[in-house]
Amino acid sequence: MILPIRAYGDPVLRKKGQPIGKDYPELKELIDNMFETMYSASGIGLAAPQIGLDIRLFVVDIRPLAEDEDYEDIADELKDFKKVFINAKILEEVGDSWKFNEGCLSIPEVREDVARRETITIEYFDENFEKHTETFSDIRARVIQHEYDHIQGILFTDKLSPLKKKLIKGKLSKISSGAIDVGYKMRFAR
Repeated sequence: MILPIRAYGDPVLRKKGQPIGKDYPELKELIDNMFETMYSASGIGLAAPQIGLDIRLFVVDIRPLAEDEDYEDIADELKDFKKVFINAKILEEVGDSWKFNEGCLSIPEVREDVARRETITIEYFDENFEKHTETFSDIRARVIQHEYDHIQGILFTDKLSPLKKKLIKGKLSKISSGAIDVGYKMRFAR
């Protein structure tokens, strides 16, 4: 089932997610719905707060980037990169900070350069509640960091300079008031 994505201005996007257990109601269905919702919006990541749930769950599927010539040197790693992250905790962020133009399904029509560290080590449970501790670099680390921020109540716009924030203030107001038209289901705070 395709769920509406919460738009910038919705208070749930600012809540720190709560951990969940393997007995969370209809978890498999929720994960399936999150992937379906993400695909319908042409996204590569989606966090539970974006569908109105303040829990520590996000999904990523960056397999489409394997076809992008910008990532041809890591295409093999990307073509199977579909993951579920439950109760994730970033243990370490290392390496140089690099800027990349990010967008967000909750903040449509806004894209800005955001600096993030190049490598992360993250601990999480998968959809079967098997625990993992893994290290990721490159675009994989960036997508995971973006979605992880969501379960921390942080948006990519929070990482912008005061000047950039001022320049996009009008766009953000339009989004929060619902004065935009996007090609996927959204729920506006109004």
